[in-house]
Formats: sequence, C-alpha cells, structure tokens
Amino acid sequence: MKFKNILSLFVAFIIVSVVVLAAYLHNQPGLDMTNEDITPGDETQDPVGNRTFSDAVNSFAFDMFREVNNANEGNLFISPYSIFTALAMTYEGAKDETADEMATVLTIQQDNKSFHRYVQNLYTVFNEKNNEYNISTANALWVQQNLPLLETYLTIIRENYGGNSTEVDYSNPVEAAAIINQWVENQTNGLIKDLITEDLISPLTALILTNAIYFKGIWKTQFDPENTTDRTFESTEATLIETPTMSLINTEDVFSYTETDDLQILELPYTGDDISMVILLPKDNNLSSIIDTIDNDIYSSIIESMVEKNADIYLPKFTVETSYKLKDYLIELGMNIPFTTAADFSGITGRPELYISEVVHKAFIDVNEEGTEAAAATGVVMKRTVNGGSSRIVFNCDHPFLYIIQHKQTGTILFMGSISDLSD
Repeated sequence: MKFKNILSLFVAFIIVSVVVLAAYLHNQPGLDMTNEDITPGDETQDPVGNRTFSDAVNSFAFDMFREVNNANEGNLFISPYSIFTALAMTYEGAKDETADEMATVLTIQQDNKSFHRYVQNLYTVFNEKNNEYNISTANALWVQQNLPLLETYLTIIRENYGGNSTEVDYSNPVEAAAIINQWVENQTNGLIKDLITEDLISPLTALILTNAIYFKGIWKTQFDPENTTDRTFESTEATLIETPTMSLINTEDVFSYTETDDLQILELPYTGDDISMVILLPKDNNLSSIIDTIDNDIYSSIIESMVEKNADIYLPKFTVETSYKLKDYLIELGMNIPFTTAADFSGITGRPELYISEVVHKAFIDVNEEGTEAAAATGVVMKRTVNGGSSRIVFNCDHPFLYIIQHKQTGTILFMGSISDLSD
C-alpha cells in the first residue's frame, strides 16, 4: 500500500513506545522490578552492574531495531519485549558457551531470582484487567510428541513466564503449524496470523517457543476526526505526498516534551497514564543517523529531561504489518553457537540435542484518532541435531531414492540403482 510505504519516519518513532513498555511500567508503584529490591540473602547477579532488568530489555531493543533497520527498507515495526521474552525462555535451558553468547546479547544471567521476579511481575501486570486500556501477554511451549523435557525447565517456564507445554506432531507440519498459529491468533485478538509457516517445520523440529503480546489504548487526549486533513508528508527519499494527518492544536493540554540539537521528543499518554507513545522527530529528516546512534543510556537521558509543554501536534494516521526472520540479525549481535549443532540446550531436555533453527516475528500497529492497537508474536523454532540422542527416526521411502549394494568388509560397491517410478 502506497500510504504505508511513505510512513517509515513515523513508524520508527512509534516503535520506541513499544520498546520502552517494560521500562515505563518499571516506574509504576507496587512493582518489584529492580535489582536493588532483592531481599537480603538472595544470591543473585545484576545483568550489567547496577542496571535494572528493564535496561536489559531496552538495550536489546535498540540493538535489535538497529539490525532490522540496517537490513530492511520502508516502515519497520517490532516488539522487542516479545522477542526478548521468547529468547529468554530459550536461554533458560542454555549451557556453557551457548549460554555465554545468549547472555552477551540479552545482558541477563541465568538462575537469577531477581530476573524471574521481574518476569513474573511484568506477566502479572500485563494480564491484570484494566478499565483504562487492554494489554495482555502469553507464552507457550510446543513440544514434539514423546520428547521429554526436564521438569526443572518446565517449572521455570510455568512459574515465571506463565507458559504451559503442549505436545504436537511435527511429522504433520500443516496440522502442527495450524495449532500454534491458532493460539497466536487467539492471544493477539486476531491481528497476528500464520506466525509459523509449514516450511519452518521439518522432521527434526522438536520444540517451538512462542510469545504473544496485545495492546489497545485510548489517547488521554483524543484527536478529533473532524480535524483530520490531508497534509504533506516528506518521505526519507524526499518524496512529497498528501496523507491523512490528525491534529491537536490550540488546546490547553500539556505534554511531556524535550529536544536536542537533532531531535524533538514528545510523549503522548494513553488513558490511565501507565502507557504512552514517545515520538522522536529528527529536525533534518535524517532518521538513519538517529537509529544508528541512539541507545538505552541516551534514551534514558532524554526521558529524564522532559518537561510539560503546550504543543500543537500533527500526526499521520497509519497501519503497519511486518514480518521478519531474525536469525541473521541475532547472529550479527553475537548469538552464533545457539544456531549451530554445537549448541548446548541440555537444560531443556537433559541432553545437548537441540539448536535454534530460526526466530520468527510478526507485528501489527494501527494508529488513529481514538488511540492505538498493536500486537506482536515471536516464535523460536528448535530442531534436534542429527545425533541428538533420539532413539527413533522416521525413514519413509515414499519418494525416489538411490540404493547401493556393497561389500562391507572392503567397502566395495557391488551394485547401485535408483527407484523413481513404481507405477507398474
């Protein structure tokens, strides 16, 4: 859609609100989410120095978005929280160098009671009924039939991530994908469809870990549809286009605002004031330079410098749907071994028989006069290694094959043939 293609600037701005969702909720009263709140005697480690776990999520968010931006054109939209959570569940079963590489990317440590408390609190907050807005998240494990997972691992996922395990038959890719995709669709109010495609599933597929998140919020100060008019939008390529643009002008409302030499930054709260959209507007239409340089420390400084201001606001309406395969981006960030057969996820099954074959992600956002609806889902697809310790394989000669008759002691081939047609 042409309209979507010219909105890359504002979509990138909107992403920041999703990126910092955990950080924003971290500041809400009643939430025990910081490393400093650990009770005496808990033997835990900080993710990095004295940083909070929301810092870990947000640092990953900026790194992940930068990789996605470098490899894609046009409008971008992801849920770093969803990706981080799905990878964190996978990381719970990683060992040795596999765990070390994932720790470097996620900046969290295993066996960390404070991180588990943070995950539990986020899960609880996101799934509490709220009359002001709607937000929910869910996690699940989809396990190949007859693949036993360690009870210790299942307990961690169940107690900290609220995730249960369900057996599926990956020898039937169509049916297995349909079961998982129906769950994702149900958890995202129908916005995320077909997260797991049949081509991601093979006879070696053993486990798929999924996270889904859904949000619908109403602007605290809504835009009047009667004030929506066509205004000129300049794309990254300097193309000018008339696009429906919402406006809030000449009001007495105040909004948190700050600016730097390169940016204007404005916060638009949703009802309830728990969640907001933060828009970062480059002054010179150079979005790439902002994405290349901004990180969690810079962003935190920006947020701390915001003050209340009256503002006249113009914001295009837009809807964006995205789909990504994240394997290459995660490898670029430093997760190499987890995607190879040298991976050690023995904390999941008790044996180093699993590796990650792909991480898939889909996201949706709609921004209009009333508010915002957004959803995302992430799937971590794990396969067994060929020598993964499975006691049984499937060898089904239901298609053409080659055969050889050899002398075993010397290895000499005596006969060789192929079967390609058995119709006679």
